Formats: sequence, structure tokens, C-alpha cells
Amino acid sequence: MPLRLVEMVCPEEKRHEVEEAVQEHEPLGLWHDRMLDEQVLVKILLPAERAEAVLDHLESNFGGMEGFRILLLPVQAALPRPELPAEPAGHVPFQASPKALPSRISRQELYAEISGSAQFSRIFLALVVLSTFVAAVGMWRNNVIAIIGAMVIAPLLGPNMALAFATTLGDADLGRRALRTNLAGILAAVLVAVALGIILPVDPEASQLAARCNVCLADVTLALAGGIAGALAFTTGIATALVGVMVALALLPPLAALGLTLGAGQWAMARGALLLFATNLICVNLVGVATFRVLGIRPRVWWKADKAQHAARRALTVWLLLLLALVVIIAIAQSPT
Repeated sequence: MPLRLVEMVCPEEKRHEVEEAVQEHEPLGLWHDRMLDEQVLVKILLPAERAEAVLDHLESNFGGMEGFRILLLPVQAALPRPELPAEPAGHVPFQASPKALPSRISRQELYAEISGSAQFSRIFLALVVLSTFVAAVGMWRNNVIAIIGAMVIAPLLGPNMALAFATTLGDADLGRRALRTNLAGILAAVLVAVALGIILPVDPEASQLAARCNVCLADVTLALAGGIAGALAFTTGIATALVGVMVALALLPPLAALGLTLGAGQWAMARGALLLFATNLICVNLVGVATFRVLGIRPRVWWKADKAQHAARRALTVWLLLLLALVVIIAIAQSPT
């Protein structure tokens, strides 16, 4: 059972009010420490799936209080091991949200983790350039291990997940940052790969390059499954699952193949690589938004939730139409002439 420790600083006269507000969320432990200036630090131990509801409740009721501050900490272990209290007959256990998946981490944790992926930085640009170089050289030398290495770096997965998350929350600022970072990364990857395609003697018969320049309807289903797995990996906090997701989605190798073939003047192969990249990009955003919605990711206040719901519906419609158009293009390209 993953645990979280919520720590809240409040005035001494507000302590009982805070503790009473927390009791309805059935905490596993509740303590307080006295601090300077007649303030106390209230500590709340609870299962991870209840953290979001507790944070929302405390922010709604005490967010306007002077000096309001809450910290959310992951608990690696607790001794003695806490256990959920026995439930009497007819007791209805607390649910953070009727629409939320119980095992996911809180929206606040998810925002802190994903928003960092939307930030453009020199480190992000360096990762894009290096992973593009590794993928392009791997395809040039027909070295599958090098290509997998570039997949694992996967610098473009974060901005796309951040874009889907921002759409789900109706967060325009996060969405703009994610979109800028995503576009900058795509442009940098293509430019680096084009330069390598001009310099290196690209062999269009190389199997690893040819594999990234052909797309079929099966690639659509793989991309959809990988996008769902990516959203689940982020929302459940299972970092080890992300490695497999990075390999499954493979946003960067098709971009590297696109640049290599453009630089080498292989226009037909470049179109195939562009289709494969577009397939992965559209699918990860489509199922990312859908999965976040299904998992109960919502803004805290109702009027933002209504705005986010409309934004998510529009985004799902746009991505779905793009995917349908892409499926038609792929089907036409595969049809015998």
C-alpha cells in the first residue's frame, strides 16, 4: 500500500479545525508539532489514493489563510506497518472521487512531475540532439541496439504527455509550454538528422532504416496501446514501466529516419517515416487525454472543471479526426495498385 505524508503549517488556533477537516478522510495517522510564532505543523499519514482529496479539501478551506503551506511527501516505509482500520458492517469506505481510479497518484504530484517535462531547456535540447544522433547512426549502421538506446532516452515523450495532461486540466499555460517544447524538439531532431543524411552515405536497403519508413494499420494499434501504457505509468507513479513505454512509442527514431531520408533525397521513404511519426504523435495525445479523463484527473474548482471538460472534448475530437484521416491515408497507401 503506497503511503503519503501531508504536512501543513497553520496557526495554533486553527489546529483543531484542520484536524477535524482531515478526520473525514480516514487518515492512518494524525500528529502535530509546535513551531515558532504560535504555529503548528500538522502531519497526516494516509494512502496515496486519498492524498488528492485531502489536499483539495485543505486548500479549499484554508488556502486563503496567511502563511498557508502544504507539503506532500512520499513514504518509503513506515514502522509499525500501518493497516487500514477494520470496517464495520454497512460501512461505506471513503472514496477520493467516484470517477477516480483508486491506485493513481494525486493530481498535485502528477502536475509537479509532468510540468517539468514541458519546460524547454538546454538539457532537453542536448538530449534531443544526442538521441537523434544515436538513432540516426544506429539506422545508418543497421545497429538495433543503438536505436533502442535512443528510444530509451525518449526526450519527446514528456512534452507530449504534458500536452495531453494540460488539455485534460484546461491549463493553457502548461499547454503552451508543452507545445513549444515539443515543436522545438521535433525541429531540432529533424535538422540534426537531415545534416547527417547529407553527410553519411545512407543505404535505403538497410533494414532498420526501412522499418522506420513503412507504416501499417498495426502500427496504429501499437501506438494506441503504448499511449495508454504511458499515461498509466505516469498516473500510477510506476517509473520502471516508463522504459517499456519509451521503447513502444518510439517518437524519435521515425523523426531521425525522416531527416536521414530527406538529407539523402529519398522522398518516398521520407513520406513513410513522416506517417509513422504522425501515427505515434497523434495516438499518444489522443489516448493520453482519454486515459487521464477516465482516471478522474480534474481541476479542483468546478468552473475550471467545466472549462477543462470542454477543452478535453475538443482535443479528443481533433485528435480522433486526425487519426481517422491518417488511417485512410495508410489504407490507401497499402492498397494494391
